Amino acid sequence: MAKHLQRELEKIKKNILSLGALVEDRVRLAIKSIDSRNADIAAQIVSMDYEINEMEVDIEEECLKVLALHQPVAVDLRFLVGVIKINNDLERIADETVNIAHRIKIISKDKTCKFIFDYAVMAEKARNMLKMSLDAMVQLDTDAAFKVCLMDDEVDAYVREAYEELKSSILQKPEHLGILINMFLISRHIERIADHATNIAEEVIYLTDGEIVRHGKF
Repeated sequence: MAKHLQRELEKIKKNILSLGALVEDRVRLAIKSIDSRNADIAAQIVSMDYEINEMEVDIEEECLKVLALHQPVAVDLRFLVGVIKINNDLERIADETVNIAHRIKIISKDKTCKFIFDYAVMAEKARNMLKMSLDAMVQLDTDAAFKVCLMDDEVDAYVREAYEELKSSILQKPEHLGILINMFLISRHIERIADHATNIAEEVIYLTDGEIVRHGKF
């Protein structure tokens, strides 16, 4: 029974890592679509969203099945609870890339609005947070997980900067109000990607140390 449980846990671990890799790729594509205002890349992100949704459901069902059949305790129970939460955060990150894609599809229609907020640093930082949190999960590295948590404030600062710049631009170019609002919302979607990456890092700390560090408790 114990060997069968470990096989099931290894299968779940492999699946959550596969989902993480897929979500990382979606974030990469979303950043590329922002940089280029490419509606085709945006459409590609939207059309592929079903893959992540299906994987997320499959992983949750596997976790619930193991909980019901094996009734694990201690470390194994923490692992399953953590995976269920991380699984949800990964799916939500993918949702944010779809939200970004919808914004890009709208923005790409207006060729006359020249203002482009430089999201490169902010987006790369959020992407790096996701990568670091997933690496921390693989290696059960609490130090790396804590670093991710501390990086979240840096992304929040970029959101405030985007807000100030876009507010000024709206006053100067009110005829582009709709486009500029969509450009600001992109910053909020990137912020949410960083937030979910932070959630994953917090779950890694829980998996490793059994300590709940949500709500700034670190």
